Amino acid sequence: MNENIPSSQPEETITFRRSHFYSILVVLAFAVGLLVGYMAWGRNSGVAARTTAQEAATAAPQSGQVVEAPVTPEQQAYVRYDIPTEGFPSLGPADAPITIVEFSDYECPFCRRFYAETYRPLLDAYPGKIRFVYRDFPLTSIHPDAFPSAVAAACANEQDAFWAYHDKLFSSEQLGRQYYVQYATDLNLDVPAFEKCIDSDRYNDSINADADFAIKLGINSTPTFFINGLAVVGAQPLDVFKQVIDKELAGEIPQ
Repeated sequence: MNENIPSSQPEETITFRRSHFYSILVVLAFAVGLLVGYMAWGRNSGVAARTTAQEAATAAPQSGQVVEAPVTPEQQAYVRYDIPTEGFPSLGPADAPITIVEFSDYECPFCRRFYAETYRPLLDAYPGKIRFVYRDFPLTSIHPDAFPSAVAAACANEQDAFWAYHDKLFSSEQLGRQYYVQYATDLNLDVPAFEKCIDSDRYNDSINADADFAIKLGINSTPTFFINGLAVVGAQPLDVFKQVIDKELAGEIPQ
């Protein structure tokens, strides 16, 4: 089958053979595959480039979705976000030179990956230099246990056991009321008081406020981190965090 493209001069024609057509399709499919692969995994850095909150907020939140635009080192534009930390669970010295705020979801598999692979090695790599702050961003449309898990962690925080309970939630794939109570029992919490707390609604507003803040800021995936206000999106490997922290400690990133 030939496809002739009309011309003002009849003798000038362009002929496409079927094999040519299929070859073009293969090339296009390969190019699209490369683009999709790059967008998902090909980042050299997890530091978010300039993206307006309005643009990011138009996308529905998705677990583990990396949304920052690729940039070359020459184009890198660092943006610092003002992320409140007072009143939220924190680990590490209050005067640490590095503050990392994580917006996370206890049912998110990518958040669990960060916890399993990067969380502890990151803290161990900078003893006394990191203050780690946890903030809730339960993706309730895809994770039905995310919000109840956040409530359970908040109730454990009442008994000064937030981080131990946080570790329980992220180190196990079992979520649900019976497991929340079991984790409280394992940690020797006051179980009746804990159960009364998780059956109440007293943390609903604060968790919803955390999620609303995240969405308005432009966050649309979990986990999302802010290192002294610099965004790192996704369950990035340890080296990505270290690159940002080392530059920050050396004063190489504009304030």
